[in-house]
Formats: sequence, C-alpha cells, structure tokens
Amino acid sequence: MPEYFKAVVDADDAPIVICDLNHIIVYMNPTAISRYAKRGGANLIGKSIFDCHNSHSKEIILSVFNRFLADPTLNKVYTYTKNWDNEDTDVYIVALRNARGELIGYYEKHESRVHEKV
Repeated sequence: MPEYFKAVVDADDAPIVICDLNHIIVYMNPTAISRYAKRGGANLIGKSIFDCHNSHSKEIILSVFNRFLADPTLNKVYTYTKNWDNEDTDVYIVALRNARGELIGYYEKHESRVHEKV
C-alpha cells in the first residue's frame, strides 16, 4: 500500500514537503523539488526545514507543531495566503498521525484558487 500513497503525493501538482518530529525534511514530491530548486531542491531532503525558512516562518511552524502536540484532534492549520500569477494559494500545515493518533510528522499543503475571468 505505501507505493499507492507515494503515487498520490507524487501526482499532486502542489509542492509537498514532509517533515519528521525533529523538523527534518524526509520527503519532497517532484513539484516541491522543482519549486524549491533555487533553495536546494532534492538536496534539502535530510536537512532541517528551518534551514530554508526565515525566523518568522520558523515561529509559525513551531507554534503549529506545538498545537498539534497538545491537541490530538487538530490536524490542519491555515498559515497564510500567497498570490502567484493570478492564483491565490492558501497554505496550511497538516499533521501526520499514526493509527493511534500520535503525531509522527507534518507537511505543508497548498490549496490554489485560480481567479476566474468575468
């Protein structure tokens, strides 16, 4: 079954960067590798997520991470909206939990909304 999950993540056209509990990047889908090429692309795997974020972003990530640890029912937190080429992208941090509901990691999720032309 794991190859199906990898296939779903790899097929997503939004960047997906998965981190473990130590904030180490353990996986990047092809879109993320391409999107973050200027920051190191695939070479970011195995490094801290904080190596490629500023101090404000680090505060946000740690705040959400601590909320995930404190509340096992909390699994998705909106962080900000970014506009790229006529497209608003809402950015969330999503908890990854095992079958017992324990936090095992997290990832950043992008949900895009293209502006319709009227």
